[in-house]
Amino acid sequence: MKPATAVIDINRTYKVHTEFYANPAARKTIILVNGSLATTASFAQTLRYLHPHFNVVLYDQPYAGQSKPHNSHNRPISKEDEANILLELIEHFQANHLLSFSWGGVAAMLALAQHPARIENAVISSFSPRLNRPMLDYLGNALTHLHAVDGDSVGHLINNTIGQYLPSLFKRYNHRHISSLDTHEYLQMHSHISQVMHSDTHCQLEHLATIETPLLFVNGEHDAYTSPEDIRLFEGTIKRCQFATIDNAGHFLDMEHKNAWLQCRAVLLGFLLGPARATTGYRAQTDLQHAIAV
Repeated sequence: MKPATAVIDINRTYKVHTEFYANPAARKTIILVNGSLATTASFAQTLRYLHPHFNVVLYDQPYAGQSKPHNSHNRPISKEDEANILLELIEHFQANHLLSFSWGGVAAMLALAQHPARIENAVISSFSPRLNRPMLDYLGNALTHLHAVDGDSVGHLINNTIGQYLPSLFKRYNHRHISSLDTHEYLQMHSHISQVMHSDTHCQLEHLATIETPLLFVNGEHDAYTSPEDIRLFEGTIKRCQFATIDNAGHFLDMEHKNAWLQCRAVLLGFLLGPARATTGYRAQTDLQHAIAV
C-alpha cells in the first residue's frame, strides 16, 4: 500500500511530513503518534491491522524523518509544541481516533486534555505516568550518551533495555537507525528527558484528569519500564479509561512476536470499533521492516 504524502504547514512555525493511507471503504480516520527518535516506519506492523478498517495518518515530528529537511533545528521542540502539532493535524485530516506509542503518549494526552471534539476514543500504548526505578536508570544512562552525541551507545542501550524482547532483525534495524541520526535529534531527546526527569510530575495528573475522551491503556506483561501495574495510577484519575495487558510482551508490543501482534490487533480493534465490528480474519504479516520507537 502506498500513501499520499504531504508536508503540512503548522501555524507557519513547523512543516510536518505526513502519510495518508486511504481506505475507500472506511468511514473513520485514525492518527498515530510515534515515540521519541521514531519515524513513520515505527508503525509498520500496526498499520497492517488498522488499514483494513480505517484511513490511517502517520507523521514525522519536525526534527525527525522526512520532516527534517523542511525545518530549522535551532531549538528543541517542547511536549506542548508536539501536542499543538497533533491538534492541528487532527483538524487537518478530520481524525476520529488516536493511537500513541511510548513517549508519544505525553503529546497525545496533553492534546486530549484540550478536548478535541473530533476524537471519539484513543489508545495510549506502552506509557506510564510513573518513572519507576528501571525507567529512571534507563533515562539516566540515555542522558549520558545523548549529551556525548554517542549514537552507537544510545542504540545499544535501547536494544538492551526497552527493546530487549525485539527480534534480532528489528534490533539490527533499530541500532542502524539510532546510531546514524543527526546531532539535533540526540539533543532533542536529551532535552525531552531532562525536562521529564527534572519536573515535579512526569505527566501532570491533575491536568490530565480533565480528559473526557474514552481511553484504552495498553501495556506489555513483561515491560518493566512502562508496566501494567504503573499505568493503573490513572485509574480513578481519568474518568473513562480501560486497561489491557498484552501477554508475554515487553515495551514494543506488536513488533515483538506474532502472538503479541494478534493480541494487539484484537484488543485495539475491539476498543476502537466495538466487539461487533472487530474481526479476527486477517493473517499476521511476517516480513520485517525498519521500525524504531522509543
